[in-house]
Amino acid sequence: MNEDNAATWKNLAGQARAGELYLDDENAAYLCAKACDDRLAELNRILFATQNAQNVSGFGDFTMAAALSKKFLKQATGDSNSIDQVIREHIETVQNMREVMAISFKRITGQDIENAAQIASTTEQVR
Repeated sequence: MNEDNAATWKNLAGQARAGELYLDDENAAYLCAKACDDRLAELNRILFATQNAQNVSGFGDFTMAAALSKKFLKQATGDSNSIDQVIREHIETVQNMREVMAISFKRITGQDIENAAQIASTTEQVR
C-alpha cells in the first residue's frame, strides 16, 4: 500500500464515523471485516518478525563495516521507509478498512461486528 491508499482509507474511515459513508450489504461488510482481521493478524506476525532484521552484525571490524551495519539497520527501523514503519502503515490502513466495514455492519444490523462473530461462532458449535 502506498501513502495515497493510506490517506484514502483514513478519509473513508472518518466519513464512516461521521455517518456519511457505509457499505449497504451486511454479508459483504462482515466478510470484508473478517478479511481485515485475518490480514491484521498476518501483518502483526510480520511486524514481530521484522525485529530480527534489527540484529545487524557479522560485517567484521573493517572501517566500512560500521557504515554498512548502520545502513542495514536504517532499512530495518528508524526511517520512514524502514520495513517496520512500512508494516505499521499497512496495519493502520487495514485498521481503517476494518473500521469502515464494522461501522457499515453496525448500521445495517444494529449490532457490533464483534458480537455477531461470537454469535456466529457459537451457532456453528451448536450445530
